[in-house]
Amino acid sequence: MASSLRDLQLTQVAGDGGRIVAGKYSDELEDVRLLDSYEDDNSFTRIEAGMRRVQVGVSGMTCAACSNSVEAALKSVNGVLMASVALLQNKADVVFDPMLIKDEDIKNAIEDAGFEAEILPEPSTFGTKPQGTLLGQFTIGGMTCAACVNSVEGILRNLHGVKKAVVALATSLGEVEYDPTVISKDDIVNAIEDAGFEASLVQSSEQDKIILGVTGIYNEMDVQLLEGILSHFKGVRQFHFERISKEVEVVFDPEVVSSRSLVDGIEGGSNGMFKLNVKSPYARMTSKDVEEASKMFQLFTSSLFLSIPVFLIRVVCPHIPMVYSLLLWRCGPFQMGDWLKWALVSLVQFVVGKRFYIAAARALRNGSTNMDVLVALGTSASYFYSVYALLYGAVTGFWSPTYFETSAMLITFVLLGKYLECLAKGKTSDAIKKLVELAPATAMLLVKDKGGKCIGEREIDALLIQPGDTLKVLPGAKVPADGVVVWGSSYVNESMVTGESIPVLKEANSLVIGGTINLHGALNIQATKVGGDAVLSQIISLVETAQMSKAPIQKFADFVASIFVPTVVAMALLTLLGWYIAGALGAYPERWLPENGNYFVFALMFSISVVVIACPCALGLATPTAVMVATGVGANNGVLIKGGDALERAQKIEYVIFDKTGTLTQGKATVTTARVFVGMDLGEFLRLVASAEASSEHPLAKAIVEYARHFHFFDEPSAIKDAENNSKESISGWLFDVSEFYALPGRGVHCFINGKRIVVGNRKLITESGMAITTDVENFVVELEESARTGILVAYDNSLIGVIGVADPLKREAAVVVEGLGKMGVRTVMVTGDNWRTARAVAKEVGIQDVRAEVMPAGKADVVRSFQKDGSIVAMVGDGINDSPALAAADVGMAIGAGTDIAIEAADYVLMRNNLEDVITAIDISRKTFARIRLNYMFAMGYNVVAIPIAAGVFFPSLGIMLPPWAAGACMALSSVSVVCSSLLLRRYKKPRLTTILEITVE
Repeated sequence: MASSLRDLQLTQVAGDGGRIVAGKYSDELEDVRLLDSYEDDNSFTRIEAGMRRVQVGVSGMTCAACSNSVEAALKSVNGVLMASVALLQNKADVVFDPMLIKDEDIKNAIEDAGFEAEILPEPSTFGTKPQGTLLGQFTIGGMTCAACVNSVEGILRNLHGVKKAVVALATSLGEVEYDPTVISKDDIVNAIEDAGFEASLVQSSEQDKIILGVTGIYNEMDVQLLEGILSHFKGVRQFHFERISKEVEVVFDPEVVSSRSLVDGIEGGSNGMFKLNVKSPYARMTSKDVEEASKMFQLFTSSLFLSIPVFLIRVVCPHIPMVYSLLLWRCGPFQMGDWLKWALVSLVQFVVGKRFYIAAARALRNGSTNMDVLVALGTSASYFYSVYALLYGAVTGFWSPTYFETSAMLITFVLLGKYLECLAKGKTSDAIKKLVELAPATAMLLVKDKGGKCIGEREIDALLIQPGDTLKVLPGAKVPADGVVVWGSSYVNESMVTGESIPVLKEANSLVIGGTINLHGALNIQATKVGGDAVLSQIISLVETAQMSKAPIQKFADFVASIFVPTVVAMALLTLLGWYIAGALGAYPERWLPENGNYFVFALMFSISVVVIACPCALGLATPTAVMVATGVGANNGVLIKGGDALERAQKIEYVIFDKTGTLTQGKATVTTARVFVGMDLGEFLRLVASAEASSEHPLAKAIVEYARHFHFFDEPSAIKDAENNSKESISGWLFDVSEFYALPGRGVHCFINGKRIVVGNRKLITESGMAITTDVENFVVELEESARTGILVAYDNSLIGVIGVADPLKREAAVVVEGLGKMGVRTVMVTGDNWRTARAVAKEVGIQDVRAEVMPAGKADVVRSFQKDGSIVAMVGDGINDSPALAAADVGMAIGAGTDIAIEAADYVLMRNNLEDVITAIDISRKTFARIRLNYMFAMGYNVVAIPIAAGVFFPSLGIMLPPWAAGACMALSSVSVVCSSLLLRRYKKPRLTTILEITVE
C-alpha cells in the first residue's frame, strides 16, 4: 500500500482543540483547501451532449510533478476532452467521449503513467474508500521469496470483486480490499490455497465477528450445551466451535447484541461453567509466527536426524572395520550400506522435503520461479542420479559413486536456514508486539444503576470495553481505553505512546490514552474511543500498514527476482555442458575425476552446486526487513512513518521548510504589552477588545481575553485555566454585549458594541476599514515587530485607539535544531503568514537565512513547489492544522506535535512529540535505514556474483577450489539469514545527539 499511504486517515481524538475555526492576523488556523477554486470552477459542469464525466482516484502522487504527469497522460488519450488532477484530494476529473474510449482506458492511461487508478462511483466519494468495501488481513504461508509475493498478488488482483491487494514477504501477510457483495473472504482464502499456498483470515474491517477462548469444556455434552446457548441467542447469526483449540468464532449483529452482552450471556447461560476470554487478532498472529518457527524446527530436526546416519555411513564407517564389513554385506542386488542410504534419503527427499516440491510446482503452475524451484532441482538431480547409478551398477556391474548424502545434507542446511530466517523475521515485528503488549488485558468497570449511581465494580476483558463505560484506574495500572477523566487527579506516563518522557497531569475533563500508565492517584475515566478507534490501535495499524508498503527501491529486487531463477538454471546447464564437453575433449586430466567417477558426474556436481548456491531470497528480503525494523524503531521514538516510499524520500531531503507558529514557536501566545493612544482608560480598552475577541477561538484571541481577565480580576493561572473550561456565560458579567461578529481569515475580526463598530486585526484590516494609521502608532508597531512580537491594532467608532503586543516564545531547541540540520547538509526555510519584520526577527533568532512572510495557508504549497522546481527534495514541517496543502505538496510532509491527533492525512511522518529534535531523528532514521538497505543489496548481489563462479568451478583449475553441493546449500541458507540479521542491527538505533552533530566537545 505504499502508494496509498497518503490517503490513510485515522480517527481524530479531539478535545477542545478538535474544532477548527478560521483565524485572523496570520496563518495559524485558517482552514483553506488548496483546490477550492478548482471545485468551484463550473467549466466541468457544462458537459456537451453525449459526453461523459468520470472521477478517478489516483494513488501514488506526491508532488505537483506527479499530478502534471497524470494530467498530461490523460490529455494525450484520444477522446478525452478535459482533464484536471487534484493533488490534495488524489483525484482526477475527466470529461470524455464514450463513443471513443471507455472508463477502463482512462484507468489504464493513469496506470501506464506509473500510478494506481480506481474509478470512483460518484464525485462525492473522492478521497474515501468506495462504499461497501471491506479490508481483510490474511496470513499467507509458504512464500519464500519475492517471486512468490508477485505470484500471490497477481492471483488476488485478478479475482472479481477485489479492489486492491498487497502482500508482504517479511510478515507473511496480505491486505485485500474487496467488495463483500461480490466475493467473500472464504473465496479469497480458497483462491490463495488453490494456488498452493496456505491462507487464513486474521482480521477484517467487519465489526460483527468475535473469537472467544472457552475454558470449562471437557466432553461432547459441554460442546452441545455451548452450541445450544448460541443457537438461541438473539442477534447471533452463525458460530463455529473449534474442538482442538477450544475457540468459538461467533458472527453477530452488533445492532442487536454487543460483544460484552454476548460473553455475559454465554457465561450466564452455562451457570458459570464456561469462562470466556476474547482472543486478540494480534495475539493470534503472534502465535502463528511461533507455530511456523516451531514447524520449521521440527522439519529441520527430522532431516538432521535422518541425515546424520547417511553422513556417518559415507565418512566415518569406512574407518570402523566391523561396521564397514556389515555395510558391504550384499543384500539382493545392492550392498546393505546402499539400501540404508537410499531408504533414509528417500524419507528426507520426499517426506521432509515435500514442501519444496509443492512450492516449486505451484510456482511453475503460476508461470513464475523461486528458490524452491532451485532446491527441488538441485536435490532431485543429486537423488535421481544416485538412484540411476545404483540401478546401472546392478545391471552392468559397473558401480559409480552415489551422492545420496548431498541431497540429504542440502535439504538439512536449507531447512536450518529457513528456521533461522523465521526467528530473525519474527524479531523484525517486535515493534508491533511491544505496542500490542501496552494494552492491558483487563479493566475495572464501575457498575451503575439506572440513575447513574455507582453500585459496584467488576473486572472485564479490556477488549469488551464499550464507549460510555466508566472505568476505574488504580495507581500503577495501565489506562485501559482512550477516554476523559471524570473524577480524580494523577500524573500519567505517556512516553510509551507519544514519546514524551515527562509525566502529564490529568484532572477532570483531561483526555487520557489507552496503554499509558497511571502513576500516583486513582482516576475514574469515561471511555470514548475503543477497539480500532483507539489511539494505540491506530498507531499499531499505521505502523503495520507502513511495514506492508514497498519502498521504490524494492522494484529493483522484484525485477531481479523475476529473471533470477531462469538465469541460474541456464548457467547451471552451461556449467554442466562446459565441464562435460571439456572433459570429453581432454581439456583437463582424468586425475581430477572422483574415484570410479566419470566426466558427467564430475560436471553434474558443479552444476548442482551452481543451482543450490544461488539465492534470490537475500535480494527479496533486503528492503522489506529493513523497512519493517525502521518503522518499528521510529514508532518507539515517537516518529510514525507512513510507508517505505516516505522513508526513501526522507533520506534525500535538501530543504526543510518550517511553519513559524506552533512549529518553531511554542504556539502559546501571550500578551506582553498594551498601549492606548487616546484618552481611554486601559481597563476599559482591554474590556472592549476582550468583548470583541470572546467570540473567537483563535489562539491570539484567547490570549487577549485571558490577559484582560487577569487585568480585571488578578486571577491566578489555575483560576484562569478553570475559567476556560466554563461556559461563556461565566464571563459575560464583565464583558459588553456583541452583535454582528465576523472573523476575517488572515486579517482579524470586527463586530458592534453599543452600536459602534470595533475592528481588531492587522494593518491590512485597519486600512481596508478606511482608517489611517498615525505615525506614533506605526512606530510602536514597528518596534514590536522588530522584537519578534505581533502588533494587533484596535479601532473603535472609526478611530484607531490602541495596540496590543503579542509574543509567541521560540522553542528552546529551535536554534540548535536549525544549526544541526545545516551540519547535516539540509538547508532550512521559514514560511509564515506574519508580517516581514516579525518573521525576520524570529528567523534571525533561530538562525534561518531564507524567510517567506505574509504567505496565506494556500500559498504555502506554492512556496514548497518553488523549491521543487530544480528537482530538490523538500520537507515541510507544520502543525497539521492549516498546513495540509503544504504538507501534501512537499515530497516529505512532517506533522509535528500531533500528540493523540495522529489523523494528519497529508503528512508522511507524524511526530508525536512537540519537539523539533524529532525532525533530525526522522531524517537520521531514513538515512541509516537506506544505508543498511544498500549494504544488504551489496551483500546479496556480491554473494551471488562471487559464489556462483566458485560453485561453477571457475577457480578449480588454478586454485583447486571445489565447493561440494551440500556446502553450497549451507552457503545459500546462511546468506538470507545474514541479510535479515543485518536489518535487525537497526534495532540498536539510538537518537543522534545534538552535541555530536554540532561537533561540540562536552568535558
